[in-house]
Amino acid sequence: MKKVIALSAVLVVGALGMACGDAANNANGNANKSIANSMNAANAAMANAANQMANANAQMSNAMNAVNSTMANVNRAMTNMPASNMSNMNANTKKP
Repeated sequence: MKKVIALSAVLVVGALGMACGDAANNANGNANKSIANSMNAANAAMANAANQMANANAQMSNAMNAVNSTMANVNRAMTNMPASNMSNMNANTKKP
């Protein structure tokens, strides 16, 4: 009879150990999933920020190209302007 009680006690302790082990594994698994989800969210936020910076950079580049083009047109117009127009422009400017 003592052997049956001892064997039953061992089986109960083993069952408790397995149940607790599964709970611990589930908790660890859930914690890992939570960390993975947080990392995915952080990666998505960083990717979005990088895309926004790239778009802003492209917009700045387009704006600078427009300014450069305008300045080139002004320089071309000033270069091709007859000398008489240049002197008239100087004569019409307000003097201090």
